[in-house]
Formats: sequence, C-alpha cells, structure tokens
Amino acid sequence: MSLTPAATRDFLGHPRGLAVLFATEAWERFSYFGNAALVVLYMTKYLLDPARFETVLGLGAVKAALEVLFGPLAAQPLASQLFGFYTGLAYFTPILGGLVADRLLGRHRTIIIGGLLMALGHFMMAFEALFLFALLLLIVGIGAFKPNISTQVGALYAPGDDRRDRAYSIFYLGINVGAFLAPLICGTLAIHYGWHYGFGAAGVGMLVSLTIYLCGARTLPREVRPSAVPAARAKKRLDAGERRAVLALIATCALVTLFWAAYDQQSNTLLLWAEDFTDRSVDLGFWRGEIPSPWFLAINPLMIFLLTPLIVRLWAGQGRRGTEPFPISKMAFGCLCVALANLVMASAAGVATGKASALWLVGYFALATSGELFLAPVGLALISKLAPAPMASLMMGIWFATTLPADILAGFLGGFWSSMAKTNFFLMIALIAALAGVALAAASQIVQRLVIIDR
Repeated sequence: MSLTPAATRDFLGHPRGLAVLFATEAWERFSYFGNAALVVLYMTKYLLDPARFETVLGLGAVKAALEVLFGPLAAQPLASQLFGFYTGLAYFTPILGGLVADRLLGRHRTIIIGGLLMALGHFMMAFEALFLFALLLLIVGIGAFKPNISTQVGALYAPGDDRRDRAYSIFYLGINVGAFLAPLICGTLAIHYGWHYGFGAAGVGMLVSLTIYLCGARTLPREVRPSAVPAARAKKRLDAGERRAVLALIATCALVTLFWAAYDQQSNTLLLWAEDFTDRSVDLGFWRGEIPSPWFLAINPLMIFLLTPLIVRLWAGQGRRGTEPFPISKMAFGCLCVALANLVMASAAGVATGKASALWLVGYFALATSGELFLAPVGLALISKLAPAPMASLMMGIWFATTLPADILAGFLGGFWSSMAKTNFFLMIALIAALAGVALAAASQIVQRLVIIDR
C-alpha cells in the first residue's frame, strides 16, 4: 500500500508518528503479555480442575480433537497445547490482517477493528464459560492489529532513510515497556484479587492503546485508498530482484520458526519452572514474602531496556568500521544465545537439590533476551527493507505468522514437561535453538549472494 512518508523530526530525531506508534504498541503489548502471563497458570491451577472443566463451552470437544493428534492429555500438557495453539494462531492471522488492510479496509480501519476485538476478548476472559471464545476474539484482533502497526513504522520514512533501523529498535523498546509492566500489574491483581481482575486489567490496557492511536492518527502518514491500489498493481508486476527478495524473506521466516519454538517456552514451561522449582522467598528483615511467579516474566523486558543501548552501540561501531554483520547473520547469533540460555537452565536443573536459586532465571533471561534483540527487531527491519511496497503488510504478516508452526511445536514440546527429567527437557530446547542458528547462518551466505539491500 502506498503511503506518503512523514518528514518532520520531533521525537528523538524521528517523525512524531513514531512516538504515537511507540505508545500504542506499548499498551497493546501490555494487554497481550498481561494475558499471556496468566493463561497457562490459570488453566493448570484453576480452569482445568475437573469441577470447572465442563463449564467451559467447547473445551471438551477441543480436548478430544487434540488427543486425536497428540494422544491422552492431562491438565498440564493440555494447557501447554492450548497455549501453543493460541499464541501460534494469534501470530498467524496477521497474514489475513495484512491482506485485509492492503486490499480492502486500509491499515487505519483494520487497526481500529483489531483493537476493539482484542479489548472485548480480554474482558470476556472474566467469564469462565467463554474462555475459548475470548481466545478466538484475541486471535482475530491481533491478526488485524499487529502487522499494520509494524508496517506503519516503516511508512514514516522515505526509501533509503537510514533512520529506519533505529526506528524499529525504538519501537521494539515500546513493545517491552508494555511487556515489563504487564506481568507485574496483571500478575499481582490475579494473585491477590482473582484471575479475572488480571484479565480485566489487560482489557483496560488495550482500550488505552486504541485511544492513543486514535488521538495521534493525524501524525501518521496519509494512506492511499485501498480501492485505488489494485489498478496500480496491475500495471507493474514484481521484477526479478523483488521476487528474489520475497523468496529470501519467506525462507528466512520459515527457519525462524525453530527459534520461536525454543524462545516461547518462557510463558509456558519456564513459568512452570518459576512456579514449582524456584525458590521465590524474599527476606528483607522487616518483610518476608514470596515473589509471584508471573513477575519473573518482567525480567525479559527489563533486560531489553538494559541491553538494547549496548547492542545498538555495538552495531553502530561495527557499521562505522564496515564490519556490521548481515541481518540474517545477526539472527543466527540470536539463536545461539537462546541455546546457551537453555544450557544455563539445564545446569540449574542438574545441580539443584531442592528449589533452585532465582539467579538461574536471571542468567537465562540475560542470554535469551540478547538472542531476542539479535533476531526480532532485526527481522522487522529486514522485512521493511526488502519487502516490495505492494506486499509490505502481507510480508509483515508472514513474519508474524511463523509463530503458528513455532508455537504449535512449542506446545508439543511443552507437553513433555511433566514426563521428562528437567535437565533433558532444557537440553532438548537448547538443541532446537542451536539447529535454528546453524540453518540461519547457512541461509545468510546464500541470501547475501542473491539479494542486495538497497531500499
């Protein structure tokens, strides 16, 4: 979709629209991660109790369908499978959201519809019987919202503007402002006042996000009517270079699925490790208590705040010396970091005689977050640079859609949590991340020969 790039520099040397998208995404991610921090614990500790199971509309049929594929499922494996399908589908539907925006409604209207559906889904989580329907609304809403917000960041800049990469790093910080606050606020409300208060807070966060977006819409690039786009597209097909770029992006997205299958254990099995196998007690002398397990998920965004400036400075220095790695090579290094993070947890499981120190989780998150920073924002910038303009939202949707097979795999792997020795479980996850790194390193060499980044 054709957009007119904004030219003003009002926010950290960037267009004012970046501040609007930063805040919009921060609150949307607050709502998403607030919900994600609770769902697995909510199912394993409350909803899947036999006394409540039958009250959830459609849950029996869904469980039966999953058992056809994966065999008998107890409460914890079922929770892991449901969470994997929820997060996977939530990031697959952006393909449809990108198509709807590019061909029918435009990004602005698609984002508004997605935000409203997400808010409604969060509030429906307060009703146990509607649990599956709430997840369905969240899946559709994320699909409409996510790719179009991310694409609008790139649309703020003219082709060749070197601020774009830094803009996505700033935007990624916005994501993690919400991700940091979400488990602290939603987790605390859920534990001290009830699950439904935590889910309700996520819904409020989504309404705040939508309000910011609507109030700041005038600072965003003017959007060409979707009805005018197909005729223009018909006159110009993708050239050979653009077709190679699309194929390179699709191949990269496919390989990234292994990274996300390993990384997305955080809100699933790693949260169960924090709940059941971590010493969460705190003794300050004047106060004693226990850290709520969802709070550990805030370590990841906290690490992002600390590590992002260091990594951006590293890349800037490499860029000045002409030694900055190719984007896909950075992503391969990110996979290695996640593999090392899981080796840390394998060590924790191997040496702990009782409950393990919480410092093991800090070490895990330091490495896993480094891996995320070398892969996720780099991937967003790569899509923005390489994707042909008529396919920008669609390609962004494909990037997010890699989470569907990744999180189905993550849910399948998480199902082994109850039956495997924990050391072996983390070694298995480390191996998967390492395989992703090797595959991306090989792909990087091929893509560099086929595609020139000149956008």
